[in-house]
Amino acid sequence: MGDMADPEAAAAGAKQKEKQKHKNKKKAATVDESELLTVPDGWKEPAFTREDNPKGLLEESSFATLFPKYREAYLKECWPLVQKALDEHYVNATLDLIEGSMTVTTTKKTFDPYAIIRARDLIKLLARSVPFEQAVRILQDDVACDIIKIGSLVRKRDTFIKRRGRLLGPKGSTLKALELLTNCYIMVQGNTVSALGPFSGLKEVRKVVLDTMKNIHPIYNIKTLMIKRELAKDPELRSQSWERFLPKFKRKNLKKRKEPKKKNTKKEYTPFPPPQPESQIDKELASGEYFLKERQKKRKRMEEIKAKQADATKKRQEERNKAFIPPKEKPVVKTKKASTEKKIDIEAIKEKVKNAKKKKLGALPVEQVKLKMAADEKKKKKK
Repeated sequence: MGDMADPEAAAAGAKQKEKQKHKNKKKAATVDESELLTVPDGWKEPAFTREDNPKGLLEESSFATLFPKYREAYLKECWPLVQKALDEHYVNATLDLIEGSMTVTTTKKTFDPYAIIRARDLIKLLARSVPFEQAVRILQDDVACDIIKIGSLVRKRDTFIKRRGRLLGPKGSTLKALELLTNCYIMVQGNTVSALGPFSGLKEVRKVVLDTMKNIHPIYNIKTLMIKRELAKDPELRSQSWERFLPKFKRKNLKKRKEPKKKNTKKEYTPFPPPQPESQIDKELASGEYFLKERQKKRKRMEEIKAKQADATKKRQEERNKAFIPPKEKPVVKTKKASTEKKIDIEAIKEKVKNAKKKKLGALPVEQVKLKMAADEKKKKKK
């Protein structure tokens, strides 16, 4: 019996161990999901070496691009440096000044299959007026480029130039701000915008350029980029949504649509066709003129002309006579006579004047003066 119990106990123990392992795996998966979303700081992809591809490439591949005439002198001057940079990656470069083209081809020593793509991007950037010092950075692993075509985004040439200038800003300040925020080199040339830098920066540059050509000012995107840059510094906010922090700009159309002077009002729909207009013969038949003789018609026409002339002369005469018609004078307003109903009491006024003359300004009344005089006399007698 003891022998039978041992294998059962061993099987139960194995099952429990498997369950615990499964639980631990689930926990690890939940923890790793958040970690997998973010790249750890300071991590870099290991460089591609000859050991990764010791046999090299099977076939030769090449790319060629044309360049404008004004770039010929600069390319002729810096071409030895281009060849030196590409030789490190075992890629040949040729400059054809007659055709006006640049060609890059792989060699038997080339081991990196992506080196030819980088070389193609290098000659593209050089053709788009990017200086060699900046264009060489494309050969690095963590640097990419993007050439944005903006020529066909706007119809009118004037508006295109205005919006392209808006992207540059006063004395190139807007472009400089974009370069600092995205860590990219940006070159605006003709109908294209060339950008060179990390992948995350290129994505932002493309968005800003396309929005600018759609009549959205780049300052709005620069503001959001500045806020994002500050939020990225906080490790707690990395896994959270940033929508609550970002500004929301509403588009306001202040100018109202101009209303046309002549408004075409639609007539009510009727299934019946419009009535046929009357011809000249129908009009003559209705008036009875059709049955008149030629001489009578001519006389009628002359009478109508004379009647019109008489009306015109009458009107002209009336206009001339207007100058001789005197203007209407204003009626003279008659002044009303003073009413003698209320009689003035002259004697009462005379008495008032007399009393006023007797009284002096600030003097005592007469009765008080008399009493004062009597009191003074009594005092003198006592003495």
